[in-house]
Amino acid sequence: MEITVLIENLGPENLAREHGLSVHIRFRGHSILLDTGSSGAFADNAKALGIDLSTVEFAVLSHGHYDHADGLRAFFSANDSTPMLVRRGALGPYYSIRGGTPPRFVGVHREICRDYAHRLVEVDGLYELMDGAWLVPNPAPEASPDRAQHLYKKLGEDQFVEDDFSHEHSLVLECSEGLAILNSCCHAGSANIASHIAGLFPGKPIAALLGGFHMMGATGTDSINCSTDYVRTVADEFKRLDIARIYTGHCTGHPAFALLQEQLGSRLGYMKTGKRIILAD
Repeated sequence: MEITVLIENLGPENLAREHGLSVHIRFRGHSILLDTGSSGAFADNAKALGIDLSTVEFAVLSHGHYDHADGLRAFFSANDSTPMLVRRGALGPYYSIRGGTPPRFVGVHREICRDYAHRLVEVDGLYELMDGAWLVPNPAPEASPDRAQHLYKKLGEDQFVEDDFSHEHSLVLECSEGLAILNSCCHAGSANIASHIAGLFPGKPIAALLGGFHMMGATGTDSINCSTDYVRTVADEFKRLDIARIYTGHCTGHPAFALLQEQLGSRLGYMKTGKRIILAD
């Protein structure tokens, strides 16, 4: 299995970077795309990295936020047949509300939903993508006072409720080393999600966990939205689950990454743009 980060917040000068995420996976001879970043730049990076998007056989949107979905236009332009699988509800009206500022729309843009409705396919429950590959719905979000919540779903003209992130799912791949779990933002809590998936696949160790951990604060990658105790609790749960390799970035932020690295050492890596990660199928 070869996992290539097509776009992320950081990366080398010869590749585009942005606040977004897109990952390509070669698994058992198949080509899988997870997310499309916040622009079409991931497609340019894919070409530079030798990945042909026209041959993608399975495409997955992790959840209904623009920084994972705004590149959909570029994907549909490059690939004229493969549908994008989305969790039911992922195309809903999602907003960010911080302090006294007006609600800001952060969902999948309406024109994408309208123009490409025939390419956006909703899935429910535990969904088998192919042999050894699954889309796993989120567990209920963890109840933690140590994490800031600023993401909401709009219900009516001016009614907002906290997002329960039921529109988010993990891509889980079974390999010879165990499970590779990819959850792009882990809004329900990274340790909570990993523990939930471990329970669904008893006897299979978690070989790798990859994605953003939603610990970044409002002011960007140098900020944090949770307590240091919370980050240490997450690291302790990763160790309890004996996760062999952990790669994070995007919405984790540098302060949280540094705290995690203090606890996890060499088993933690940063998944910047262009990074390739190899696991045995």
